[in-house]
Amino acid sequence: MNKKLSRLFSMNLTVYFTVMVLICLVSWCRRTYILAACETIATIGLFIYYKIRSVRRRKAIAQYLQDASISVDSVSNEEMSIPVPAVILNMTDQEIMWCNDAFMKLAGATDSLFEVSLSEIFPDFPTDWLTEGRPECPQEAVRDGCRYRVYGDFIRPGEDSAGSLTAMLYFVDETELLNTRDEYDLSRPVVSIILVDNYDELTSNLPDKSISSLSARLDDAITGWAAGSTGILRRLERNRYLFLFEQRELPHYIDEKFSILDTVRAITNETGTPATLSIGVGKDGTSLQECYDFASLSIDMSLSRGGDQAVVKDRYNFSFYGGRAKEAERRTKVKSRVMAGALQELVTGASNVLIMGHKNADIDAVGAAVGVMCICRKLGCPAHIVIDLQHNASKPLLEKLQAVPQYQDCFLSPEDAIVELGEDSLLVIVDTNRPDQVESAQLLSSTDRVAVIDHHRRAADYIEGALLNFHEPYASSACELVTELVQYLTEREDVLPVETLSLLAGIVLDTKNFSVRTGARTFEAAAWLRKSGADTVAVKLLFQNNLHATLDRYEIIQHAEMYRGNIALCCLDYTSDRIIAAQAADELLNISGIEASFVFYPDGNRVICSARSIGEANVQMILEPLGGGGNQATAGAQIKDMTPEQVRDALKQSIDQFFSDT
Repeated sequence: MNKKLSRLFSMNLTVYFTVMVLICLVSWCRRTYILAACETIATIGLFIYYKIRSVRRRKAIAQYLQDASISVDSVSNEEMSIPVPAVILNMTDQEIMWCNDAFMKLAGATDSLFEVSLSEIFPDFPTDWLTEGRPECPQEAVRDGCRYRVYGDFIRPGEDSAGSLTAMLYFVDETELLNTRDEYDLSRPVVSIILVDNYDELTSNLPDKSISSLSARLDDAITGWAAGSTGILRRLERNRYLFLFEQRELPHYIDEKFSILDTVRAITNETGTPATLSIGVGKDGTSLQECYDFASLSIDMSLSRGGDQAVVKDRYNFSFYGGRAKEAERRTKVKSRVMAGALQELVTGASNVLIMGHKNADIDAVGAAVGVMCICRKLGCPAHIVIDLQHNASKPLLEKLQAVPQYQDCFLSPEDAIVELGEDSLLVIVDTNRPDQVESAQLLSSTDRVAVIDHHRRAADYIEGALLNFHEPYASSACELVTELVQYLTEREDVLPVETLSLLAGIVLDTKNFSVRTGARTFEAAAWLRKSGADTVAVKLLFQNNLHATLDRYEIIQHAEMYRGNIALCCLDYTSDRIIAAQAADELLNISGIEASFVFYPDGNRVICSARSIGEANVQMILEPLGGGGNQATAGAQIKDMTPEQVRDALKQSIDQFFSDT
């Protein structure tokens, strides 16, 4: 019951009992003990009687108001009809002030609900949506298996504060509608494409009998995994399956993290090569065709991230599961030759070419851009490199390039590049596939004639709609990919010494001197560059540091703390040079027992993180929940609105999650 209303109907006899107590005290002081005792007994008796009568009176008043409300409801249907459960409550304590018969029935009450809180009927029911000005509760109210949509508004706004507000709520029974909606959502179709992504590698040079046996084992594993559902599994090709099932079954596959990935990985051919799957799942489409399109995009995303994983795409986002196996080289020169031909066609059809890498461009990004410049010069198309000459991680290389006549006027700022962009211009993005990481997002959004050359695992927010997408996560570097294109589109004598130097330096940087992510194709590209005039000594000189930078690097290393026994975390409380921080992360891997390193420091309202790995830890997957990207051995992130200490805690959680899922 409303406390103000209770006080209004309560008898205030405080003064009367105070006077009687004083009389008793006077009698005791005058030593008239018999009179004092009689007065004391009478006072206590009257007080007890008063309290009993007050309780009865309050209950009687409450019942009377309830009966009156019911009577008013019954006689005023012509004026005010509320066919749904309704209640008026005090927003201060959520106590019920009035309710109709329908709400009484809903609550299962047979007596007055005065002095009863709404939370006793609907536990954890929120009311903040009313004070936020919303007419409908964002969550449903559930009682006895019934589901109610709640609407409400204030009926008596207070003058002083929100605590004096009174609200009226209406409970609309939408059980049937909501259950139907849920059943509709759960029964929506999900399309999944299952691909044995290394089937050709598995069956290469095997006799027909072995191929049949391997194919049967793969088929049995996939069929057995899908047998627990009510869906339909069909084999479309020798290495491709189509799996249709209902939305209600998808959480099960997500909870088990698509266990078929591990099951298939245990299947090997006669040479010991394990099989791997890529699974693309499409859901929430408006039609089966759209769900299939989502699944196709998911398969492409999985393959571009190295395969051996499941990718789920809804209307807005990608979700990734698996992908923890080490990447293996699965490229062929056929694709490089096809991409070279496509790039040639785009360049020759363009009025000019603008080449752009990522923000704070490193030597791999600059080297790849230089390689594309060489191709454009050979094809006779004017080209420029878009880069911020003041903020980059490759100043020694840029100084060498600017000393060459062919490159003195080729560099443009992002602002000047906008002016040079024409209707027939071609924008080539190198060493990144994320639109938020390019040197100029405005330049990217200003044209739809885009080509992408990148080796990083594709992120969820990748550049869409590219005319050419030469994306190979198995390559060591963007310079390796561009070198292969240069081989097909130019002659060896057309490549300047500074260009071979730039391309080789980019490969050396990303492979850590050919120690990580180095395949046979990497050495072939490096050999071609060396034959074309690349100076290995000059490459070495590009990576030299002065004494001050070396001391700064080792000062960072001094902040290292070990986590999980083999992971080094360097949490800095000061802003560091990005290049020195990255070098410190590399240097930490030279210490015995360290298999992964993370160096992070504040930079304005963000925290910059550089990560490296030579062990089982996939730093790209660890940093991905924090908005980072890269590949298994090298990754980075820019985390906004967090302190270095908060980033350290988030990193530890992500590391723990990574190893718990392994």
